[in-house]
Amino acid sequence: MKELINAVLQQIEFGISLISIAVVIYGALRAVIAFIKTEICRSDNENKIHALMSIRADLGVYLLLGLELLIAADIITTILNPALMELAILAGIVALRTVLSLFLNKELKELQ
Repeated sequence: MKELINAVLQQIEFGISLISIAVVIYGALRAVIAFIKTEICRSDNENKIHALMSIRADLGVYLLLGLELLIAADIITTILNPALMELAILAGIVALRTVLSLFLNKELKELQ
């Protein structure tokens, strides 16, 4: 029974990891498309800067969501295999997400 639960949790962890990768790729593609549109539409410099800041903020949101999903997957991995290395990886990801979140929140406040 324990092996079945471990197998199911491993599949769930793998699925969440794939979803997080998809979220990051989707956000990056949206950012690239928005950047190309901004560069093609020759608007004045102030509007272009505002659009680029908005694109950066949107990309940051997708990156944060992807990182949060990876944290969820890593928590499952750590539960399945509570090794010191897994805990160190989880701590690194949480620290990275926290730093990105602080900078993203700062940028969002500046945009408002």
